[in-house]
Amino acid sequence: MPFVKEGMPLVKEPQPPALGPLSWFLPSLFAAFNVVLLVIFSGLFFAFPCRWLAQKGEWAFPTVTGLLFILTFFSLILLNFSDPGILHQGSMEQSPMMVHVVWVNHRAFRLQWCPRCGFHRPPRTYHCPWCNICVEDFDHHCKWVNNCIGHRNFRFFMLLVLSLCLYSGALLVTCLIFLVRTSHLPLSIDKVMAILVAIPAAGFLMPLFLLLLIQALSVSAAERSYEGKCRYLQGYNPFDQGCASNWYLTICAPLGPKYMSEAVWLQRVVAPEWMPVSTLCPSAHCPPVLSGPQPQPLGLYAPGKGPPGSGEAAVLQELHASPVLPLLPEAPRRCPTSHSPLRTRCQEHLHLNLTS
Repeated sequence: MPFVKEGMPLVKEPQPPALGPLSWFLPSLFAAFNVVLLVIFSGLFFAFPCRWLAQKGEWAFPTVTGLLFILTFFSLILLNFSDPGILHQGSMEQSPMMVHVVWVNHRAFRLQWCPRCGFHRPPRTYHCPWCNICVEDFDHHCKWVNNCIGHRNFRFFMLLVLSLCLYSGALLVTCLIFLVRTSHLPLSIDKVMAILVAIPAAGFLMPLFLLLLIQALSVSAAERSYEGKCRYLQGYNPFDQGCASNWYLTICAPLGPKYMSEAVWLQRVVAPEWMPVSTLCPSAHCPPVLSGPQPQPLGLYAPGKGPPGSGEAAVLQELHASPVLPLLPEAPRRCPTSHSPLRTRCQEHLHLNLTS
């Protein structure tokens, strides 16, 4: 059980579902059904109410809705097959007992071991139980597209939500205008199809708008949906670089190369002068515990100097010093008993400011 300083936020990982022999089939079928549903309703719209408006010389409606449909369709297909930032399995020779620490803007993060992928996960990287992969800068698993949303496809997800909002609003407005202009005409197939398209467009518009608003607020605050209501200690988020910088890093900045090679490099074998953490305890007295943000180690991540991309990706790409927790020489090998107050103080000092 890892030692965590009192008040440090904890994130509860989702429980993996019961996987059957064809556990991938139904989620994939549901994602394909969403694409087909979009095509069917769009076809009914363009074949009936939009066609009537075009015949009356109202070419603005088919032009705008047609462009929005193309944007929505290709963003949906792109998100279905995009790479969310998969970190492939590491070397199984590495030990989960090793301790790795990285610093992000004066905040220490202990890299958690992933037993399925076989490496220590970088900050904000989580193992998706539905896809059975570790995803860089994990936000959530979207069942509508049967894909994870992470560092490398989050901008495509935002584009899809925005295009769906605009497209649903354009469909609803066009159908309402068509029904108003044909109110003096008897009931026809065009009116029936306009109503059939307007109802789901109105039903999806408000949830999509709320989702877009929530995601926009999360990007502005450099938060992730997976973290839920988790708040960092004393309201300090080490990944927050300001609203403008957060939007640039999330939407506009180049994605940069994958740092899986860096993550594997972190797990090199401990040299002889290192000791296991379980045997570490100072022979005399533990250093005093300092309150507030700790100074940033030399050679580690400095805010504003990392490569373009998310802040957590910059951490591992900027490492020039060993992120393994520095240990004392081999001399003090023996510790007091587990019930000793000195041992408790030592453990608290070792795990100060380390996230679980």
